[in-house]
Amino acid sequence: MTSIANESGTGSLKAGIWGTLGEPRLGAQLENVGFDWVCLDGQHGHYDDRAVRETFALRKKHQVPVLVRTLWNDHALIGRALDAGADGVIVPMVQNAEQAEAAVAAAHYAPRGGRSLGPMQGAPYGTAPGSGRKPFVAVMVESQVALDQVDAIAATPDLDMIFVGPFDLSIALSRDIEDMMVDTADGAPLPTIAAACQRAGIHAGAFAGTPQRAAQMVGHGFSWVAVTSDIGALAFGGSAAIQQATGA
Repeated sequence: MTSIANESGTGSLKAGIWGTLGEPRLGAQLENVGFDWVCLDGQHGHYDDRAVRETFALRKKHQVPVLVRTLWNDHALIGRALDAGADGVIVPMVQNAEQAEAAVAAAHYAPRGGRSLGPMQGAPYGTAPGSGRKPFVAVMVESQVALDQVDAIAATPDLDMIFVGPFDLSIALSRDIEDMMVDTADGAPLPTIAAACQRAGIHAGAFAGTPQRAAQMVGHGFSWVAVTSDIGALAFGGSAAIQQATGA
């Protein structure tokens, strides 16, 4: 596989799971659960630098793409996540094309970008030279400023995906989350973002958190959708096990 984007295309649903707990042994198992991709959350989750490195050190084989949401749009943080073994990054709070370009450049070696070489021991499945793997770069649109610039952001060369956190976006737009999720009017936020991605030929991704919201996101045209989190999967699996055992 030379590119996650080339492998998956822009039209098919890729159901993901969002890792928040920061426990490396659990994180290393998430790609074996059956989802199409995994994200380890280093912004609002417990996946700090050490937890990310330890998770990838435990990775036995490449099952599905594992991404890291970085703490910020920072050259060093992006490179470090990729050095640890991430297949790609999701970069938060990108406001314009210039910031999107900075994220892409941080993920790529010269001549495309400015990433320095330094793969960490125990990370054989990352995107170092010779791996044959292109880093997958997603940037998050989470504000009115970014929404106004979404076409320019989507047109950034070598950008693979725009990713939406609907909760932050609804707060930034002073919208009720449920109202925004069902809004299909001309100029509505979610269809606008998905359409910009389609025009640019890149993925439209989103965090849903529940299967119900995931279905709504798919309806708007999003393809990479985080259906649940590690916490949500544990709760759902526990409830299903109890129901099966008790017949309730």
